[in-house]
Amino acid sequence: MRIAIGSDHAGWELKEAVAPSLEAAGHELIDVGTDSPESVDYPDPAAAAARLVGAGEAERAVLVCGSGVGVAIVANKVEGVRAVNAHDAEEAEMSRRHNDANVLTLAGRRLDADAASPIVASFLATEFEGGRHARRVAKIAAVETGAQPHDNR
Repeated sequence: MRIAIGSDHAGWELKEAVAPSLEAAGHELIDVGTDSPESVDYPDPAAAAARLVGAGEAERAVLVCGSGVGVAIVANKVEGVRAVNAHDAEEAEMSRRHNDANVLTLAGRRLDADAASPIVASFLATEFEGGRHARRVAKIAAVETGAQPHDNR
């Protein structure tokens, strides 16, 4: 799988810890930065990675900032991106199964590599269920484009 990976300074250490395991699992990484613990603005790497996913140049992305929240907000501004700030493997799994999430965000100040590893693994291993969930994901896409989602409760 082709995966964009990025972080700000607060997430740099966790990004650097997660990247080798992704490569060892055979994934191709596109590292959009940062490349040091020097202060950077989280919207820059978050937007770069999310745009790769939105354009289909990466299948998924893993983003890290201090809380995981800032990069999730930025990523979710990009059309075609559904980012989730998962705190455990079950959240990552359900975001894939039901929401077809394609960007995982992590809290660099709260998670270490051992805690992040099962979250990332679950996110990458889980497939989208489709079915009734596909209708809901289509409604998300309609909101992104400014269309009114059709109400069919």
